[in-house]
Amino acid sequence: MNPSPPNAGFSLIEVMVAILILGIALAGLTHGITTALDSSKQSEQQATAALYAAGMIETLRAETGLQNGETEGDCGAGLEAYHWKQVISDADVEGLHDVDVVIENAQNQQQIFELKTLLFEPASSATAATGANPASAKKGGNPP
Repeated sequence: MNPSPPNAGFSLIEVMVAILILGIALAGLTHGITTALDSSKQSEQQATAALYAAGMIETLRAETGLQNGETEGDCGAGLEAYHWKQVISDADVEGLHDVDVVIENAQNQQQIFELKTLLFEPASSATAATGANPASAKKGGNPP
C-alpha cells in the first residue's frame, strides 16, 4: 500500500486570490503616488503665487502715492500660468489703505492665492504725491 503523494504546488484558486490581492495593492499604491504628485504640484503653485503676491505688496510699500482702484495683469515671462488682480481701497483711518492681491490660474481663472494687508502712507508722502511741500505748509509761505 502506497500512501498517496502529498499535494505539491498551489491550486488555481489560491493563485487567483494572490493575483487579486497584488492587483489591489498596486492600484492603491498607484493612487497614493498620483495623489502625492498632485499635492506637490499644488504646493509649488501656491508657493510661487505667494511669493509673487508678497513681491507686489513690497513694491507698493516702496512706492509713494498709492492710488485707489483695481488693476490686473499677467505675471510675465516664466510665469505664464499665473494672472494677478490687485485692489487698493481706503481704510477707516486716514492714510491707511486696504490692499488685496489675488493670484489666479491664467487658464481657468481659479484662485490660487490671496494676500490681504493694510499699507500706511504717511501724510508727508500723500502731500508729496500731490505736489505740495509739507515744510512750506508749516511755515505758511512759499518755498524760497
